[in-house]
Amino acid sequence: MSEGDVFHEKQRLELCAIHALNNVLQERVFTKETADDICKRLAPQCVVNPHRSVLGTGNYDVNVIMAALQSRELAAVWWDKRRTVQSLCMPKVQGFILNVPSRVSLGIVFLPLRRRHWLAVREVNGQYYNLDSKLKSPVCIGGEAELRTFLSEQLSQDVAEMLLVVGREVEEDGSWLNSDTPMK
Repeated sequence: MSEGDVFHEKQRLELCAIHALNNVLQERVFTKETADDICKRLAPQCVVNPHRSVLGTGNYDVNVIMAALQSRELAAVWWDKRRTVQSLCMPKVQGFILNVPSRVSLGIVFLPLRRRHWLAVREVNGQYYNLDSKLKSPVCIGGEAELRTFLSEQLSQDVAEMLLVVGREVEEDGSWLNSDTPMK
């Protein structure tokens, strides 16, 4: 399968959480409007909603991602970075959403600032793809071994975090984790 056959939304405004959700699901399910509705449900009494940018440009937090996945009968499992990625039971994981530091730019000029950015990784037809919305197109990571290397590299950044996207039953029974693998 070529990168052209893989669903990939590109970055717009501060909507990387929406792009990561759609990219991990491999279809356009969520929009700014659906994410804003989730924000209102999460904080109905708030004039300034704590789950998104006050400017209305996006920048949604993890609560929005988790609620969005729950609406699709999926769950987000927060990855404990004290574990090695070797302990993941890959066939039970539908995808990954990572929160990583990202450089800030004004046009072609990069500022000495770092912001947080959501990106998705998913297996499509036996190959794992980096579906970061800031990329021009999906990037093939490779097989399971290459994915583990990629995830380890991403998580080696002190502030990087990872969510596993799994079915609810997988979340409940913990089968996303190989039980015989110890902590780092």
